[in-house]
Amino acid sequence: MNIRRTLLLGLMALAASPLVLAQQPIVIKFSHVVAKDTPKGKAADQFAKLVNERAAGKLKVEVYPNSQLYKDGEEMNAIQLGAVQMLAPSLAKFGPLGVREFELFDLPFIFDDYNALHRITNGPVGASLLKKLEPKGIVGLAYWDNGFKDFSANRLTKKPEDFKGLKMRIQSSKVLESQMRSLGVIPQVMAFSEVYQALQTGVVDGTENPPSNFYTQKMHEVQKYMVQSHHGYLGYAVIINKKFWDELSPDLKKIVSSAMDESTRYANAIALKENADATDAVKASGKTQVVALSPAERSELKKVMVKVHKEQESRIGTELIKSVYKETGFDPAKP
Repeated sequence: MNIRRTLLLGLMALAASPLVLAQQPIVIKFSHVVAKDTPKGKAADQFAKLVNERAAGKLKVEVYPNSQLYKDGEEMNAIQLGAVQMLAPSLAKFGPLGVREFELFDLPFIFDDYNALHRITNGPVGASLLKKLEPKGIVGLAYWDNGFKDFSANRLTKKPEDFKGLKMRIQSSKVLESQMRSLGVIPQVMAFSEVYQALQTGVVDGTENPPSNFYTQKMHEVQKYMVQSHHGYLGYAVIINKKFWDELSPDLKKIVSSAMDESTRYANAIALKENADATDAVKASGKTQVVALSPAERSELKKVMVKVHKEQESRIGTELIKSVYKETGFDPAKP
């Protein structure tokens, strides 16, 4: 009896020892607000797969898609509190956090194509922006593309005057508010998870999204037109709680960073394909008419909307905007 008791106590002590506890994997909860089959959803799963394969049980990434844990209005607070360890919020989320410089990505027509965009996200301007998150208790790991946005509505919107009076959903961003008001639109800030129902019930008339978000959220079921305006960029910053990151060992940080580099290349490549495929799927559905803009029509929209750049200089930073112009070769005087 005494031998059994001694063995039992020994096993209990061993189970509670730091050595055994240390063998439990460190868990990274990675929360996001879009579907698993979007570019971001697939990239998050790819990142988790790589880390979980390479960490040899020391680190485990758990992905929670589609606002399972937090809606997009809640997730920034959650990561700052440490309730989740990783997010991939859209870049518009950092303005309300107090890092307004990220709102340069919301400026309409500031990037002509992915080459121009990646000169910023892969270069010194992008790196300097990520560093500005650290005083907020966040470390920026990478930028992930989603794609260039198209307008959708139940009214055909090819010319600036076509937009007047429409109620359109936007993310919380002063720049996006200004963008919509430049077209005479009434902007409506709304959580992403609520958009389908709002479109279905007429609470809003339209919105802006890359095709992959538009299709996977089934917005083509409740919108008559998708106009291929490519007027703005939607991307994400993959971020991690700073306290959590600082406490990771160097070898685990290396695993995370390596997996993130590979996942970023995967994310950006798949975003291109997914948006093309989603556009084709919307066309095939026959429910939403996909409308291309002529160069002249796109130029007319650009001429009106690019005025927002000047309006937002005091908010985003004149020198920052000029540095983007210099890196990309953008000329606001040439729509």
